[in-house]
Amino acid sequence: MRPRLFGVDFTSRPSRRKAIVVAEGRLEGNVLTVSSCQRLEHFPAFEAFLQTPGPWLGGFDFPFGFSRALVEAQGWPNTWPALMASLSVLPADTARAQLTERFRAWCGARPAGQKFAHRATDGPAGSSPSMKWVNPPVAWMLLEGATRLWQAGVTVPGMHVADPARIALEAYPGYLARRITRASYKSDEKAKQTPVRTAVRATLLAALAQGVDDYPRVKWEDGLEDAALADASGDTLDAALCLVQAAWAEVRRTDGFGLPPFDPLEGWTVSVPPAA
Repeated sequence: MRPRLFGVDFTSRPSRRKAIVVAEGRLEGNVLTVSSCQRLEHFPAFEAFLQTPGPWLGGFDFPFGFSRALVEAQGWPNTWPALMASLSVLPADTARAQLTERFRAWCGARPAGQKFAHRATDGPAGSSPSMKWVNPPVAWMLLEGATRLWQAGVTVPGMHVADPARIALEAYPGYLARRITRASYKSDEKAKQTPVRTAVRATLLAALAQGVDDYPRVKWEDGLEDAALADASGDTLDAALCLVQAAWAEVRRTDGFGLPPFDPLEGWTVSVPPAA
């Protein structure tokens, strides 16, 4: 039985205006067909989604771990399941306040240009350090997303063995998008949702249809491509980009989903090669 494939564009404060977007698709040969997109407007809906019976494989757009250097300096548990368990104890707002204080202290003690603790995957992926609490607040995405993966009992390859039929991989749409163009294609600010960015989304969609490097070619059902073009926030397109990364991993399932050796505390972004 082929697994269902998902791509998840995440937000740390889901709402009707800014929802978690889940794209689903099926892979046939080298063609990935995006078959549906759903919007999850609150965390209970996301938690219910994680309990979807397997087999499924999902690419999730949030960091799965903190830098080992940060974790060890804070005296936190140094295995991923234990760390997720400890982060799940406090209410989210209390945890955010305490973590912000620790992150500020960490950054304040370091020179300019070396403020943040980076994971090994951040450089080759071009992603923000997972301890950033603003612009973008990926630390809160980790806090709200990765802990729920642990609570849901999904397997995270290389980090946590649980239900083998439900598998989560860290994805990053920006990595795949930059394989096509470095131009900005999205904004949550109305004033920045310009025709220029719409044109860039069209460029991205055209490239995905042709096939980017060793990723599968993308087709869309039921007007979903038009929806991705029209969604100026980029959330629909980002969910699809995560889905493409999940499909790339599915092809390499028997080779560890294509993941290189990595630190099981920090995690790794799927389809990103190690730094040379």
